[in-house]
Amino acid sequence: MKAKYFRDTDTLLLIFSDQDIVETYDLNEDVLVETDKNGRVVSMTVEHAKQQTDVNEFSYQLAAIA
Repeated sequence: MKAKYFRDTDTLLLIFSDQDIVETYDLNEDVLVETDKNGRVVSMTVEHAKQQTDVNEFSYQLAAIA
């Protein structure tokens, strides 16, 4: 997974896989979700990211396998 923030356009791009994109859906006027041929999410684009997320604070956690 990759996260890219474009400060000049205030756009956050989350990339979940490198599969080819075959469909794009508008979740709302500022969020696009792109899927592959099997309907799996490939990426998500968030416009006006500062209004919708805290782009200055990013963290992740790998959960332990029990």
